[in-house]
Amino acid sequence: MMNCAALPETLIEAELFGHEAGSFTGASKTRHGRFEEADGGTLFLDELGTLSMPAQDRLLRAVEYGEITRIGASKPISVDVRIVAATNENLPLQVDKGHFRADLLDRLSFEVVTLPPLRARTGDISLLADHFGRRMAVELEWPNWPGFSPRAVAELEAYNWPGNVRELRNVVERAVYRWEDPERDIDAIQFDPFHSPWAPAIGQVTHPSHTDAKVSEEPVPSAESPSSAPPPASTSDFRAAVSDYERALLQNALAANRFNQRATAAALNLSYDQLRHALKRHKLLETDGA
Repeated sequence: MMNCAALPETLIEAELFGHEAGSFTGASKTRHGRFEEADGGTLFLDELGTLSMPAQDRLLRAVEYGEITRIGASKPISVDVRIVAATNENLPLQVDKGHFRADLLDRLSFEVVTLPPLRARTGDISLLADHFGRRMAVELEWPNWPGFSPRAVAELEAYNWPGNVRELRNVVERAVYRWEDPERDIDAIQFDPFHSPWAPAIGQVTHPSHTDAKVSEEPVPSAESPSSAPPPASTSDFRAAVSDYERALLQNALAANRFNQRATAAALNLSYDQLRHALKRHKLLETDGA
């Protein structure tokens, strides 16, 4: 297995195809790549959509001809590898944008499986919750695993799970960690750890030195109305007013979707790239998760 997003672009090719000694600075000895190590078996490529174009070119040759060439070598090496890949990118769309090779996608898409989100697999939620809960109980050295109460299971199955399995694992582990009586069924679930009646509103500036300051009564944006934004103050500068309103709308939507940019883009009916462009224009990329 290789996570294509976990390595710098300059090292991906060396990791996949290996290198000869002295082929670049730091290459003190010959190293076999993942293709050679998987010869006769299966190589799983996670986050396939992050591969650079040069790496895609060499991957295409490996898939098309069953040959790889180590960096710094002059002779190809024959390999027999089955490739299984995963990505959360829309690869046909990336092809249209020129970010992914169409011929490589054609070669890799012999069989395509699109996994539905966790909210569409309600039967998996209780099984996964039980699995993650048991692991956390072992880590906490509980004498036994009490399980979740029927009410807690119903809450887990009714939740929308925008973060899918990663979010489910975090919610379950937090619930187990906070539960104080391992002899009773776990009955308390908190989906949003940031939820608090004292949470600062968007744009609110706190001044710890002012002891007489009052908590703002401005409500925190809710997930039900992610695109709501305060009306702009009257001004003679139309462009500035529009810009201020758009920035406030983006800030509210980010907060309502817990700063998950893909969920925010969906809530605003924008593509992910359009949202990123808008955040960059309003200088929100540096602070959207703060």
